[in-house]
Amino acid sequence: MKAHPIQRIARFASNALIGVAATGLVAMTIIIGWQVIGRFVLGSSPSWSEQAAQVLMIWFAFLAAAAGVREGFHIRIVALEEAASPRIRRLMQLSASLVVAGCGLAMLILGGELVMRTWEHTIPSLGMSRGFAYLGLPISGALIVLFEIERMFFPAPEPETTVVIE
Repeated sequence: MKAHPIQRIARFASNALIGVAATGLVAMTIIIGWQVIGRFVLGSSPSWSEQAAQVLMIWFAFLAAAAGVREGFHIRIVALEEAASPRIRRLMQLSASLVVAGCGLAMLILGGELVMRTWEHTIPSLGMSRGFAYLGLPISGALIVLFEIERMFFPAPEPETTVVIE
């Protein structure tokens, strides 16, 4: 069966987010490594390295969190959900999706406001807008909303239970 366009977009976005977040983590590790070498080996660390690592961390943490919502690799306790009937379970899943989508919407709106309020501020050591540093927040909020819409309208199939009689 062919996937719905929302599912294809969500899958592509999630895969891209994981790739970008992994690249950001590697870049941050290299920058911090250079900062340590500069400080302890060369006697002078670069002035830009700490701020660059912080900007990368903001971006990759939020983007990876959004991907985590879609891929389900966030912490979740499902004991009560699994004990419920299929109808109640679906209601619980929809309720949880609405809460998560609401959080994503808050990230989108309030994060967008933060970006707009700080866009004119410059990070001196990087020469870039502080608003750009925070732009990952509303982007990941929008993606969380998209991923929860996908989860609400295209839920994963229920796992089949197999009874083994010996």
